[in-house]
Amino acid sequence: MNDKKYLIVGLGNAEQQYAGTRHNYGFEVVNALARSLKASFKVGRLAYVTQAGYKGRQLVIIMPTTYMNLSGKAVKYWLNEEQIAPEHCMVVCDDLDLPVGSIRMKPKGGGGSHNGMNHIIETLGHSNFPRLRCGIGKDFARGYQVDYVLGRFSSEELKVIEPCIDQAVEALKLFATDGLERAMLYCNTINKPTEE
Repeated sequence: MNDKKYLIVGLGNAEQQYAGTRHNYGFEVVNALARSLKASFKVGRLAYVTQAGYKGRQLVIIMPTTYMNLSGKAVKYWLNEEQIAPEHCMVVCDDLDLPVGSIRMKPKGGGGSHNGMNHIIETLGHSNFPRLRCGIGKDFARGYQVDYVLGRFSSEELKVIEPCIDQAVEALKLFATDGLERAMLYCNTINKPTEE
């Protein structure tokens, strides 16, 4: 295993009709990361893939082209192909349980109601990989979760989301250079409500 190499996975649905939806937040973040590193995605096995160097680290960035609920296939393939340890694999996904405008990083854990995350855990056979959760809120009526996650952010929400994407990119770079603890500290201290 190469301890200088990291796999950054953005979760989303590759079909054009899903572009810009809440469920594609992971794609938005890794696209922004790739742009910041002047890297361009190409079609690869089970995913759009690009690689970029950053401060002595090698980042392999992927967006699975499987359906969301089969994301684990791409993650497993690229971990094996690039010989990357699971603790060096960061999965970026949308999260209903976090408010819009917040991001949180965790070292491991369950997938909750996120089908992509659950398939990765099922395919790898464990949940010991870090993840960056990007809040989309849960402003929907009972029974409308699918419509909500496959819907698009309002213009008001986008004003909050855009700086969040920049913060997520910064967190991913910190993860690769300074380690998980430092990146988690960054994520968990930004966007805190200020005292009056």
